[in-house]
Amino acid sequence: MTITTPIRAEMTFDEIQAFLHAEARALDDRDWDTWLSFYHKDCPFWMPAWDDEDQLTEDPANEMSLMYYPNKQGIEDRVFRIKTDRSSATSLPEPRTNHNLSNIEVVERDGTTIRLRFNWLTLSYRYGKTDQHWGTSYYTIDTAEGRPLITDKKVVLKNDRIHHVIDVYHI
Repeated sequence: MTITTPIRAEMTFDEIQAFLHAEARALDDRDWDTWLSFYHKDCPFWMPAWDDEDQLTEDPANEMSLMYYPNKQGIEDRVFRIKTDRSSATSLPEPRTNHNLSNIEVVERDGTTIRLRFNWLTLSYRYGKTDQHWGTSYYTIDTAEGRPLITDKKVVLKNDRIHHVIDVYHI
């Protein structure tokens, strides 16, 4: 899969939306190498846990997280385990997923940095059962390297009462 992104630093809203949809499509297609190409090498990937019904944990180093990788190397390690079936959390067949994005907002622009917020719903099918997960994501994208890269990713899972392991392809 080829990612078509602008060469210039400024991105239009349509280009931002296309970038987010392309990342989601790479997950749905299980195109792991393409999916990884969306991330800057220093990008943290964090899904905080709910401390109680209305308070998220705030410090991934000292509090419980549902998922935390401090940089792209951690994300690459997770993908390696998915691709090689070297994780107890990964089982075959892999789920079929469909990611839906909505309410995409540009929260802030500062030079080549763009901060985004959007909602998502992922439908997942495996073992004759359909599951759904939904939440809100907060991305920072930087275009300084000639193409957009995710430099920070925070995912808030709103329905965190799940009955099985949740992985990167579910969110």
